Formats: sequence, C-alpha cells, structure tokens
Amino acid sequence: MPELLEISGVGKSFPGVRALHDVSFAVGAAEVVAVLGENGAGKSTLMKILAGVQMPDTGSIRLEGAPVQIHSVEEGLSLGIALIHQELNLATNLSIGANLFLGREPVKRGLIDEREIELRSRKLLGRVGLDLDPATLVGDLSIGRQQLVEIAKALSTNARILIMDEPTSSLSQGETERLFEVVKDLRQNGVSILYISHRLGEVVELADRVVVLRDGENAGELARAEINHDRMVSLMVGRDLAQFYAHQPHPPGEVVLSVSGLRTPAHPSHGIDFELRAGEIVGMAGLVGAGRTELLETLFGITPAVGGTVIVEGVPRTLVNPRAAIAAGMALVPEDRKQQGLILEMAVADNISLASISRDQRAGFLNFAAERRITEEMTERMRIKTPSSRQIVRFLSGGNQQKVVLGKWLAMKPRILFLDEPTRGIDIGAKREIYALMEDLAKQGVAILFVSSELEEVIGMSDRALVMHEGRLAGALKREELGEESIMRLATGRTTAAA
Repeated sequence: MPELLEISGVGKSFPGVRALHDVSFAVGAAEVVAVLGENGAGKSTLMKILAGVQMPDTGSIRLEGAPVQIHSVEEGLSLGIALIHQELNLATNLSIGANLFLGREPVKRGLIDEREIELRSRKLLGRVGLDLDPATLVGDLSIGRQQLVEIAKALSTNARILIMDEPTSSLSQGETERLFEVVKDLRQNGVSILYISHRLGEVVELADRVVVLRDGENAGELARAEINHDRMVSLMVGRDLAQFYAHQPHPPGEVVLSVSGLRTPAHPSHGIDFELRAGEIVGMAGLVGAGRTELLETLFGITPAVGGTVIVEGVPRTLVNPRAAIAAGMALVPEDRKQQGLILEMAVADNISLASISRDQRAGFLNFAAERRITEEMTERMRIKTPSSRQIVRFLSGGNQQKVVLGKWLAMKPRILFLDEPTRGIDIGAKREIYALMEDLAKQGVAILFVSSELEEVIGMSDRALVMHEGRLAGALKREELGEESIMRLATGRTTAAA
C-alpha cells in the first residue's frame, strides 16, 4: 500500500533566500509525524505548501499514490489536508457552531440551517472531548478550548491529515494533557498528524516518527524506538550538545534584592521572603497557577504589592509602577512577548530603543544617532538575524523576537533582570544563545531571577531554585539539591524546604 502522503524533492525559494531544497519524506495512514528544526529550517514553508498557502518551485506531492497539485487552501481542504496555525484563526465574536462552518454553512430553503449546524457541531465537539453548547461564544472560551474548537473545525472538512503548528505554546499543563488525548484518539480513528513543536518532551510522548529539517534540507529521520532528546537535538543543530546549558557556577556577590513578607494581589494571604545576589542565576519553578508570573509582575510594579517590603541594593523601594522598578535598576522580559514585550508593527530599531528612548531625547526630539548606536550594539550582541534595523518585528522568527525584547532591556543596563519563560516557543539554537547570554550577564554581576516551566532548564541554569506552590514559596533548593523529583515534591506541596 502506498503511503498516505509522499513529498518528493520539494524546493522553494524567495528573493535572496532558499527556504527548501530537495525535501522528501512520507506520512503513513494514522501516523503522528513530528517535523522538527530550528527557526528558519523551513518547517513553516513546507507546511504552507502542503496546505495550499504557497506553491513549491520544484518537486512533487502524492496523495495515496496519486500526484496532486495544491493551488489553494480550498484545494488542500478538498483533499483532506488542514493546517491549524499557531495563531488561532477563529472569530471570537461568533458562536462555536458559526466558527465550525464559517463559509460552508449548510443551507435549507435558501437560509442557513441552524438546526443542522447545531447537530453536526455537537458531533464534532464530541470527537475532541468538548461538552459545550454550540451557541457558546468562542471569545468566552479558554485558549485551550479554542485550540480544540480549531481542531474540530478542521475535522468538519473531513480532514485526513492535520498539520498542527506549535499547538501547546499557549496552553496550561492540563489543557496540554487534554490535547494529547485528542491527538492519540484522532490517530486511533485513522487521522494522520504532522506535529510541529519546539517542546521535545511532547515529541517523545506523541510521535511515531520524527523528520528533522536543517537549513531547508532533510537532516535525518528517527523511528519510534530511536526518539530521544539527545538524538533530536543532534540532528537539529548538526552536532552533539554534551554541554547544552552554558551555566558554570561561581560565588555570588552582595545581596542586591531582599524581599520580605511580600504579598501579591493574586495571593494576598501569603507573604514571600527571599534574597537575590549579584551575579546569581536563580530559577523559579512551580505548576501553572502557582503565582510565579504574578510575583514577577508585583516586583516590577505592574500589579503593586498589597504588603511587605522590597529592598534594592540596601534602599527600601515602593514599586508602585514599572517606572519605579526601572529607576531601581530592574527589567522584566514578560512571558507573552507579542502582547507585552513588543510592538509588532514597529521596526527592530524602534523596539530596541523603546525603553531607553527618554534618555536619548534632545530638547524633546528623538536622538536618531543614539537610537542607531543602541540598535547596532544590541543587534550584534544578541545576534539578531534581521535583514535590517528597519525590518518590522512581526516578520522575525520567535527566537529573534525574543532577542529583540532582551536587547531592549539590556540597553538600559539593568542590575536585576527578571525573565518569565525566556525560551518559550523558540528553537533549540536560540535557546542555547539565550542561556549563554544569561551566563555572560551573571559574570558581569547582573542578578537574574527566571521563571521556567521546563524543569530541565531550571536544573541546568540555576545556582539556586525557588519553588512556588499555590501562591506560597514552598522552598529553596541549592544547586546540588536540584532534581526533577525534589522540585516536584515542593511544587505539588508534598514537602517543604527552608527558603
């Protein structure tokens, strides 16, 4: 029997860029194939070709052994291929049912058949495990449930091949586990899935096979029995990363941040105490909802504290807003870079200079020479890959967008740096560069407190780790005490350790 989908010798070029060259692989019926690669490896271009968003320059595509040409998204859907974008394409002001059949509404006597939409919607929602009224507004759903609605929408087209691009990037742990159940159920029901993710743990959990792209070409494949973290990383970057994490512990300096009895608006009944020293990298672990992001936002003045004291370099501070935190030498790289860290329609130079722009004004006018100097310095230091400093940030890869956010704050020369999920949604190579940057900043005496949901990252990069549980600081672990089991015991409230 032929494979369900066969891609052979596919190539695609854009002006000055060769995105794909001679890419070939196959997808079997009822198979989950993970497509991996660093940002810029060609994954998105290939998926757009399969979905009919773009046409290949060379190569062929066969479906069940028959050659096909996919000139549009509509043709792709008619062939049973559906692409679920990382940025969900749902109309939040419409109901679930209206979204599922938008543009394909069943008609009866010249009018939209609302009854038929409801009946078919309930069946589709049942397939993805959602017990919801189809009349519910999509905007009232969590991101996790919207993701499942997007999958149900794809299934409404009788899709046989689902392409899922970073489907868990905005999901909680519980929503991610539910998505895994849906993926496995779809596979059992004969649906094939092309799964793109930077989270290698998900790939180990779900994939029957792994296809790796590097610089727009095939870098290798792994069968189910061969899939593990080290093999995947090695294929993606073309070398073994025995020392993936850059951290080399060294003695910390003076206390630069002392927090005592700090109570956040999210958890006003729990006081938090800890210290942060110059040149120290402290990881903060905990389950979703533990209060980690809320703590960083309170320290940075976004949501002012309801109690407690914060002392920065020996001086008590009242951090009522971010301006006060910046004046105290603090910087925060937020979890959601697109919503909170960047102005996507502005250029790289505008974003990098945004935080420090008031320092470079001359009599109320912008100092363009200073802006240019800052941009050039940070672009080189952060190794931001951009055609020019006037490139719109929206069109950069996730890793390069994150570097722009970091560059913006490093231009302020902070003494205390807060990082909230600094490597979320970026490729393995960009992660390695950010780890190296964190290490370099620590050597220069910058104190770093970073939140991460990846235990491996906390263990690899921390001098110490603080662990949160339900708004409390459950404990602190020295570097030699760090391990997945010790962190999870604290994160789940099964034990406490001296903070």
